[in-house]
Amino acid sequence: MKNHRTCRKGGKVAETAAMDKQKQKSSWGVYMQEVPPSVTRFDQNLNPCLEEELELGHLLHLKELFADPPPAREGADRKAENKGQWLKPPGKQKEKPPGSLTLQEFQRAFSELIGSESWNKQLQLLFHKVDAACEGLIDWSKFCAYMLLYYKERHSARRAKKEIFQETQPLVRHCVQNKQEPTTRVLAISSPPSLWFVTVSRGGLLTTWDSGLHIRKTFEIATESRGFPTDKRRFKSLVTDAVYMANVHRIAVATTSRDIHFFEASTANLFEDIHLFALNNIPTCLYYWYNAKSLGSRSLLLWGDDQGGVNLLWLLRPRAGMFEKPFRDGSGPRRIFMPDIKEHRKLLRYHAIPDVHEEAISQIQYVSEGDLLITASDSPKASVVIMDVHRKRKVYTWKIKKGVKCFDYCKSLNLLVTGGLDHAVQLWNQYLTDWPVATFQGHSTTVLSTVIHESQGHVFSYSKDSVLKVWDIFSQTCLQTLVLKFPCIQPGRVLEQGDSPFLLMQDPPHLLLVSCADYIGMLKLTHGGAEEEELATHSAPLCSALYSAYSHQVVTGCDDSSVAVWDVETGTKHLFISNAHGNEEITCMALDSSQNRLITAARNGTIKVWNIQNGHNVHQLEVVDEAEVTGLVVLQSRTLLAVGWSRKIVLYHFWEPGALFVTATCSWKGGQLHKEDILAVDYCPALGLLATASFDGEIIVWNSESQRVFLYLRETPRKRSHPPVDKLFFLQHRCTDGILKDSAVLISSEAGALRWWSIFGERQEFGVYYAPTKVDASVLGLAANLINTVLVSGDTEGFIQVWDISGYGLSPSTRGSLKKPPLLSSWRAHSSCVVSIEHLMFDSDAFILSGSADRSARLWTPEGKFVGTFGQEKRWDLKNPSTFTHPKGSWEEKKELRKRTTLTEPRVLLSSKDPVRNMEGDTGEKGNLQESSGQGTTACKVDLRAQLQEPQLPRPDRLGLSPSPSSQLSWEDGVQSRLATPQLLTSTLNQRKCEDPFSRYVEDKLIKRIAGRKARRHIFGTINAKKCNPFGTICSPFQALTTSELQRLTLPEDLPMTPRMLRQGIVCTSEMDLRSLQLTFPELDGEKTDEPTLGEKKKSSVHAKTSFLPPLVKPQTPTLSSSTKAKSFPIPPSRLSP
Repeated sequence: MKNHRTCRKGGKVAETAAMDKQKQKSSWGVYMQEVPPSVTRFDQNLNPCLEEELELGHLLHLKELFADPPPAREGADRKAENKGQWLKPPGKQKEKPPGSLTLQEFQRAFSELIGSESWNKQLQLLFHKVDAACEGLIDWSKFCAYMLLYYKERHSARRAKKEIFQETQPLVRHCVQNKQEPTTRVLAISSPPSLWFVTVSRGGLLTTWDSGLHIRKTFEIATESRGFPTDKRRFKSLVTDAVYMANVHRIAVATTSRDIHFFEASTANLFEDIHLFALNNIPTCLYYWYNAKSLGSRSLLLWGDDQGGVNLLWLLRPRAGMFEKPFRDGSGPRRIFMPDIKEHRKLLRYHAIPDVHEEAISQIQYVSEGDLLITASDSPKASVVIMDVHRKRKVYTWKIKKGVKCFDYCKSLNLLVTGGLDHAVQLWNQYLTDWPVATFQGHSTTVLSTVIHESQGHVFSYSKDSVLKVWDIFSQTCLQTLVLKFPCIQPGRVLEQGDSPFLLMQDPPHLLLVSCADYIGMLKLTHGGAEEEELATHSAPLCSALYSAYSHQVVTGCDDSSVAVWDVETGTKHLFISNAHGNEEITCMALDSSQNRLITAARNGTIKVWNIQNGHNVHQLEVVDEAEVTGLVVLQSRTLLAVGWSRKIVLYHFWEPGALFVTATCSWKGGQLHKEDILAVDYCPALGLLATASFDGEIIVWNSESQRVFLYLRETPRKRSHPPVDKLFFLQHRCTDGILKDSAVLISSEAGALRWWSIFGERQEFGVYYAPTKVDASVLGLAANLINTVLVSGDTEGFIQVWDISGYGLSPSTRGSLKKPPLLSSWRAHSSCVVSIEHLMFDSDAFILSGSADRSARLWTPEGKFVGTFGQEKRWDLKNPSTFTHPKGSWEEKKELRKRTTLTEPRVLLSSKDPVRNMEGDTGEKGNLQESSGQGTTACKVDLRAQLQEPQLPRPDRLGLSPSPSSQLSWEDGVQSRLATPQLLTSTLNQRKCEDPFSRYVEDKLIKRIAGRKARRHIFGTINAKKCNPFGTICSPFQALTTSELQRLTLPEDLPMTPRMLRQGIVCTSEMDLRSLQLTFPELDGEKTDEPTLGEKKKSSVHAKTSFLPPLVKPQTPTLSSSTKAKSFPIPPSRLSP
């Protein structure tokens, strides 16, 4: 029996050991499966590149040295310099040409320039790069040529790394209404304000599309002709080209019937307005130019014809109309006979230039700078012609084999790009017609369209086989090739394409539209311009940014599992670790007590310890439940605590410093008390307390020594939950001071609200206030200075705020009555949410480190001055503020909200009894900031709601008390800001005794209006602006409903006026003018009569009564007669019969 028990016991031990071994194998198996990390070290001495360090002063000094080199040394020094150098025989050695330097002279000149010989190795390397022929000598021309090539290659390499398109395939739509006819032209129209497109098919069908490429309506060009009795033409009319005339809101469509149709495009409902017919020749291409800065000035419509001629139609007064509008009978478009064009000379002027080309013109363009005309044709004798409109200057003619099908011209680059039947894209100088600057080979069919993207320095080309190529102008390379897969493309079948199936929008929203047969596609560009590029620290959003005071280094980690170490003094990169956790995202980071080791945790539960000096992976910690780790805390020098989605508190003890694998200790004595995922944790070494918070808002304070619960700051009931806690932060200096231990020492961030807690005392919550500048934001980053007088917060809107907390939450008597501490400064630091904030000291200066999801980590001063972005090329020096830089103009939204001591500012606006709100309508506090203890009465809740529903007040720093013409605040807003609180009403009434009666009357009326508004808001609650629909200048928040499907029709202000309206002096530039517009003209009647006055109207009515009523007969009986009734009850004039 004893042996049997022994065997059972031994079996249990063996089974337990096997389970532990299997569990341990699964815990460490995650590390075996991940991609091994790679470390890249950046030597700070070799990292700087000499070519990058050269400035203008250095180059000017070098130029002087090359022009007047220093005298050569003789004797022993000369031999010492030439030691180890290969020398030519004395008989064949040539004399040194003037203006050249040897290696020793070059090094000595540079050493004297910078006062150090630390660059000698790089100077020697630079000398050999310039001396490509190995002659031992370099001159100024060789040096400049090398520097130009170096900067050009660097510029081209940077441009080649950019992504051009967001997707590799376009959004494709089929235009069934085209009846298998190809699309000739694609037009973009932005008026009315919403963007929409128009496609014109070869068969004469116009289709309107919305911004998402959904068909709205289709319109067909009228085929009726007054010259033919039948309804159909004798031949089929085809569309050759179309153009959008933006300043007159019309679309011009040219056809093979020698006519041009003009469609009204003020709204999406197109209709044909004008028909210009009987042209001399068939128009083959159109172009329209207007002055965007002066829409009312003259504009130009020009077209090329099939006989090689150019036709110019100048619109002298576009707003007055294109043509004269005589009276006509019937409906339909107004027909303008081309030989009668002289009758419209008041509004336009026509000019023709014949025989510019021998064949039909394929494309035409007008350049306002110099009044240049650029035309192209398929003729090899005159493929491209550039001439001025008056033909007084030299005419430049290009003779290209097989002619030119398309071209584009850029005045700033002085560049002409052509494409045609030879399958090549060629770049030309405007004044050099014999030889191209560059030739791009790569297309296998005819090039149909070429466009220059000036801001990016790219050329887009589109060929007949639906191949789109992007070329870089400076490097002369192909950056990207897209083979567009349209459903109509079949192998071995040549599709019929339109003449201009390409549209590039270089302005926002940066789209590219292409067509293939009766299909249309849309591509989105990643960057519309160079100004939109933003410098990034990593290639993925950051998760954390830490500062090591020991090594003066910054550590950043991002979601692509990479870690970088930077020098905080200069911003240079020291170390880079890729694949730190394989392909898993890094969720949190921490530094140990020595601040020389980095601890990282990933989404799959893996935790690693790194040496930030050399990138060595020191430890790998055991995985618990493979759940995401959200917080890391170093309790002691050899103990690490981790929390996360496993809802457990796990300890790791580093008893063996050299061991790679460290096992986990899950036996937390306090147990697993959190019912939801643990999201935040912080540790206070002075008090020996640990604070944890979970997703349901529960906050627990633990004793780190006994591992027991010290205090429940907030315990979540079963039926009601609090917002998730995003951040916990201990004020360490207050914890070390025995006097301040009873004050607020812990801050929790919940849905943007910062709650201040005291650990010792009866009531733990000191105060709460909403920190972000905008509504529905959260605070993810908190930091404070060493003495806890300044608090720094970063929210999800990208703002950083600096608060003065030197006297906030210190006295126990202020518990529950605190509102907001003074705001020292606030600025927009990032374009996305701020995930990490650090307050650091370098020497004796304070700085703020921020990490954001916009992939950047930046350094700031406490006043909001930008130092730089980690990863930028230019270095900064924290000891020299002149080296601080700024990336772009959008970060100039910094606001200074410092305290005012002058008597002109009403300090009562910052009273704790009234929440201050900004001018944009963002509430200063959230509606959910009620006390969670549940002990407050109903009256207290009503008071809190009443405080949160006060009218919005402007910030004190934005309210200018002195009158200024540039101020945008009305007088009523200023008075309301001064009288918004009840405490100010009595003081304001006492100050108004010296004012005049009219001012008192207006101010009394305003006070009554504000009081009535407060009373209504107390009853109905805060008005939700998103549920209000404005009608003109009137907004009815209690009656108007949200009608998102309705859109207001906005008429352009520059609609053309008829000649009759202009003669009458009628001006209609606004909606009010349109409402009061007179629809009838008195001069059209037989005679003009003045409007009768009210007295004359009464006399006419009386006269009407006496003339139309029959004579009254007196009755024989003495009863009430009908005449008396008539006198007592007069008959209205409207009831009188004629």
